[in-house]
Amino acid sequence: MHRGWHGPGGRGGRGPGRGGWQQADLPGAEDAPAWLQGRLPEGWFTGPPEVTIDREEIVIVGELPPVEGKFADTEAGRAERAAAAAGRISRFREQTRDERIEIARQAEHRYQRKVAWGARIGDTVELFTTASVPVMTRLRQPERIVLDTLVDSGVARSRSDALAWAVRLVGQHAEEWLGDLREAMAKVDELRAKGPTGEGS
Repeated sequence: MHRGWHGPGGRGGRGPGRGGWQQADLPGAEDAPAWLQGRLPEGWFTGPPEVTIDREEIVIVGELPPVEGKFADTEAGRAERAAAAAGRISRFREQTRDERIEIARQAEHRYQRKVAWGARIGDTVELFTTASVPVMTRLRQPERIVLDTLVDSGVARSRSDALAWAVRLVGQHAEEWLGDLREAMAKVDELRAKGPTGEGS
C-alpha cells in the first residue's frame, strides 16, 4: 500500500504526533495504510490504494479496473475513454458510499483526522470530498507583491489561491530536497526518543 506523506514526516517517513514543530496530542498515523489494507473490502481496488496523510486529513485513492470496450486512438476516442472512466468512477462512488462513510468514521475516530476518498482509472483521477484547511501566515510587502502579481495576471483568483499555487510549485520542483528534509526530521525524532543515554524513556 503506497504511503504518501505530504506533511512533516516526509513521503514514506514517520507520521505526525512527534517533534516540537507538530501537534503533540495528535495520534500517529504510521499504521494507517496497514489498517486500511485490512479494513477495506476485497475487490474494491485492483491493488493497494495510495494513502496520503498529513496533520488534518487522510486521502485514500484506489485504482479501479479499466473500462471495457475499444476506443479509437483519436482525440474523439480518447475523450470517449475518459468519459467512460469518469462514469465508472461515479458508479463506484455511489455504490460504495455507505460503506466508505462507515470506514471513514472508524478511521477518523482512530487517527483524529478527516478522511477523504478518490478513485483512479489510468490517467483519470477523481477526488471526492477533500478538506480545505485555512493556514494563517504573515507576509511582508515583497511577498504580498508576489501574490498580488499572480492575482493581477490571472494566474490566481485571490491571494490565498496564489499562495496555494506557490506551495504546489515548490512541491513539484523541490521534491528531492523536501524528502531529504523529512528524513532529517525523522532522524531528530529518533534521537530525541533515545535520549542522551541512547535508551528510550
